[in-house]
Amino acid sequence: MENLVEVSETEIRIVFALGCKCRATVNIRSLTAASPIAFKVQTSSPHKFLVNPPSGLISPLSSTTFQVILKQQSQIPSTFPRSPSDRFLIRTARVPELKLELNSSSESNRSEIVTSWFSSIGHNRSTHDIKLKVVFVGPFLLRHAVNNGDCDSVRNIIKRQRSVFTEFSTREAESLFRVAKQLPNNSNDMVNILIEGGLKVDACTEPKDVKWVSKGWTALHIAVANDRREEVERLVSVNNGGCRWLDSRDKEGRTPLHIAASKGLLGNAKVLIDAGAQVDGRSKDGRTALFRAAANGNCEMVKMLVEMGADPTVNELHLGRSALDIARAKGHEAVVIILERGEAVLHASRRGDLQLLETLLEKGATTNFGDQYGLTALHMAAIKGKKDAVMIVAEFGADLECQDGEGHTPLHMAVEGGCPQTVEVLLNRGANVNARNKKGETPLSISRFLGNEEITQLLVDEGAVLSAIPSNSSSPLS
Repeated sequence: MENLVEVSETEIRIVFALGCKCRATVNIRSLTAASPIAFKVQTSSPHKFLVNPPSGLISPLSSTTFQVILKQQSQIPSTFPRSPSDRFLIRTARVPELKLELNSSSESNRSEIVTSWFSSIGHNRSTHDIKLKVVFVGPFLLRHAVNNGDCDSVRNIIKRQRSVFTEFSTREAESLFRVAKQLPNNSNDMVNILIEGGLKVDACTEPKDVKWVSKGWTALHIAVANDRREEVERLVSVNNGGCRWLDSRDKEGRTPLHIAASKGLLGNAKVLIDAGAQVDGRSKDGRTALFRAAANGNCEMVKMLVEMGADPTVNELHLGRSALDIARAKGHEAVVIILERGEAVLHASRRGDLQLLETLLEKGATTNFGDQYGLTALHMAAIKGKKDAVMIVAEFGADLECQDGEGHTPLHMAVEGGCPQTVEVLLNRGANVNARNKKGETPLSISRFLGNEEITQLLVDEGAVLSAIPSNSSSPLS
C-alpha cells in the first residue's frame, strides 16, 4: 500500500525530567493531493502518555502536528534512551466521504468526527499505519548515565540529541567532565565520548589532559572538536609550527579534518584546508573527510570539500564504498546530486585535475551540469585555458554549444581565457565559430576587442564572420 503521510522522525524523542510533564511534537505531512487524510494516534502506554490532539485531518499536501505528553514521573525510565515497552501507532486513511461533514465543522469538532469514524470502521477498512518508538533523552538522563559510568547510554543519548550540550552552562559542563574523569574503570572511554560528542570545557586543552583525555588526540583535535575557531587558527599558524599539527592522527587514524567533517564544523574545516591539511587523507578504515560528511548528509560540508579538491571516488577499506555510494545507501539525495550530477566534475575541470576528472566521468558523472550561472565543466576548463581538461570533457560527450546564463558558449570562454591551444581544441571538435551570446557577440568580436591576433587568425581561418562588437557591449564578457 502506498504511503499516505510521512512523519518528521522515526522516533518520538522526549527530553525527560523528574516530577514534571515532558513533551515532544510530531509533524505529519500528507503525501496525496487527491483527498484529505484522517489520522488517529494510539499508544501502548495510555497510563503514561497523553496525545493532543489524538486524531485529526490533514488537508491534501499539507502538514499538521500533534503533541505527545509524558505525565509526571517519580522515577527515571528503567531503560533509556530507547523504551522497549512504549510505542505509538498512527493510523491514517483517505476520507473522501467525510469531506463535506468536516468542511462544515469547527476545528474542535473535527477531531471528534475523525475519532468516531475510526471507531466505526474498526479494523475492517484498510488503513496505512505508522509505528513510532519512544526514546528518552536530555541533560537529566545524560548526567545520570555519566554518574553510573554507562557509556552505551551516554553514547546513544548524544547520537539522538546532538544539541544536548547546548543546555549545559560552563560550570555544569566542567562538573560533568570532572565526574567522568573520576570514574574508576572506564573514565577514559567516558571522557572521550563526551569530548567527541561536543562537550566544551576549558580543562580539555590543558597540556596535562590532552594525551590522557583522548584516544591519541592532539590539542588541535580537541580544539576542532570543541569548535574553538581562534584556537584552531592559532594552532595551525606558521608561527606556531602549525604544519606539525595539521595531519596529526589519533589511534583510529583520524586527522583534525576528519573530526571537523564528522561534526559538520564547516568553519574549522576551511581553516584546516586553507592551512594545507590533506583533503583526501584516510583514517585506518579508509574513510576520508568527504566520506564522513556524505554519510551524515551534510550538503554544505560536501560542497566545500568538493570545491577544495576532495575526491568522491576514494573507497573505504572494509566494504569498498565511496562517498557517493554511502550517500546513496543512506538516502541523502541532496548529497547524491552534488556528487553525481557534476559539481565534482565542474571543480575538477576548473582546476585541471585530469586524473580525478577522468575517474569521475568513467564512473558515470554527467558532463553537462551547470552552476547557478549556467557554467558547465566545459565553460570552466575553457576560460581557465585547461585544454587537456577540455579534451577529456568533450570526449565524454559534453555539449560544445551549451550556453551559460548570458549565452556564452565554451568557445566564447576559451577566447576570453586567451589560450590559443584551447580555442584550437574546440574548433577541431566542431564548435560553432560564429555562435552569438545574448548580446550578439561572437568569439571573433571578443577576440578583436581583446586584441588577440593569434586567436583572431585561428577563428578567421575556420570561417569566422567579421562583425563589429555591438554598441551596448562595454567588455568582452561580463
